[in-house]
Amino acid sequence: MSQYKQTVALKDVKCFALHGYYPEEQLIGNHFIIDLETEFTPQGFDDELAQTVNYEDLNEIILNEMKKTQKLLETVLKNIISKVIEIYPFVEHVNVSIKKLNPPMPGQIGHSFVQLSYTSAQ
Repeated sequence: MSQYKQTVALKDVKCFALHGYYPEEQLIGNHFIIDLETEFTPQGFDDELAQTVNYEDLNEIILNEMKKTQKLLETVLKNIISKVIEIYPFVEHVNVSIKKLNPPMPGQIGHSFVQLSYTSAQ
């Protein structure tokens, strides 16, 4: 028997935030790009938001978590995933990644990258 899988995602959400391990990074800040993708089995297709993940909520989750200064980007990603599954417990898979543009290191580096995935135990 076939089963639908639905993906709701936001790509290239741009933010300025004060994340960084070193105190200078938390003072100066940096630009970040976040991708957030959810996957789930839809409960129906009756043209109602209650049947899906609202990407406006995903945007709000990202923006709120980016306001909370963290040392590690891994912590930011874990907090984003935790909030997504709190609001949408039916989500089966979440993948979130963050790029830190021009990280403060010697050389020309376009961005650093961290990704974290969650899969429900269903």
